[in-house]
Amino acid sequence: MSTFKSETSAGLGLPSAASAPAPRVITFKHGPEAQKFGWWWGTGRRKTAIARVRIKPGEGKFQVNGREINDYFTEERDRNDVVAPLRSTDMVGKLEVQVTTRGGGYMGQAGAIRLGLARALRIYDANLEPLLRENNYLTRDPREVERKKYGQAGARRRFQFSKR
Repeated sequence: MSTFKSETSAGLGLPSAASAPAPRVITFKHGPEAQKFGWWWGTGRRKTAIARVRIKPGEGKFQVNGREINDYFTEERDRNDVVAPLRSTDMVGKLEVQVTTRGGGYMGQAGAIRLGLARALRIYDANLEPLLRENNYLTRDPREVERKKYGQAGARRRFQFSKR
């Protein structure tokens, strides 16, 4: 019967556990302390749009890609969609919001901003999570564009059929 000899880290030429540095643990700060440089961050996605949202206590400025929200979103439904998490949590006018978004169209970007803003609010104040979850602001919309198939005019549309 053969004997099994266990190899230790010293036998492998690796540094021992006593000399190895302790792993860094990164925790998100809730409450009055800020997450990164005074801002709380949230990322949202919808279709092909991605939005990075930053919030901090302030006078209520809301900027999207360096422009005011009314200049960026011309449709009322998009503006309402974007500020819906703030309205439901009664935070309108209490937070400064800066958004960087790219990809997709205006409606997809509005959905991405809504998700990112809700995620940032959840990190800002953990007590808001049940209210945000109840209104479905923390759920990502999984729908994507269906791909076009070969031999067809689109995803489902066929070319016109001619009998003769």
